[in-house]
Amino acid sequence: MKNPIITTLLAAVIAATTFVKAQFVVTDPTNLASGILNSANEIVQTSSTVSNVIKNFNEVKKVYEQGKEYYDKLKAVNNLVKDARKVQQTVLLVGDVSEIYVNNFGKMLNDPNFNTQELTAIANGYSALLTESTELLKELRQIVFSTGLSLNDKERMDVIDRVYKEVKEYYNLVRYYTNKNISVSYLRAKKHNNTQRVLSLYGTSNQKYW
Repeated sequence: MKNPIITTLLAAVIAATTFVKAQFVVTDPTNLASGILNSANEIVQTSSTVSNVIKNFNEVKKVYEQGKEYYDKLKAVNNLVKDARKVQQTVLLVGDVSEIYVNNFGKMLNDPNFNTQELTAIANGYSALLTESTELLKELRQIVFSTGLSLNDKERMDVIDRVYKEVKEYYNLVRYYTNKNISVSYLRAKKHNNTQRVLSLYGTSNQKYW
């Protein structure tokens, strides 16, 4: 039998790939989750349609800031059963990927150790990782709601656990990707005895993602 809380949350989280600007109810986690996924999807779409790297990022940042209220409020929701909480955590990881992308790439745009071509490649890398994360959520929807499958609660939770683990792997990849890019900047700055500028821009390893 389908767990109704998981089903309801998944329906709202993974329903659409087109961004819809909607009013949300603070106490409704399904609406908050839907806002996060819609924002992530629009970030992916914007990244693939805007060619100029700075214009691209300004649009991405705008979308992220529009969705951040959903992200912050969904993080604060704690009255969910265990199964639904795993779905919530999966959605929040996608929000985390967006947050790492926006916060760090904005600094990279002001980093003289990267040229325009490199910044474009870095932005494309972030977009690709975010795309894979959102695709996993769509895969989850197809499995959970497929009329051709008759999954019991254990099988459904196995699917949710697998998708959570895979999305967590992409989250870790984004952190690693960010670390490596900042490390490149640090090494370039070191050659010119200007590492303090990089540390001031990104912070120390204890303060940031690297």
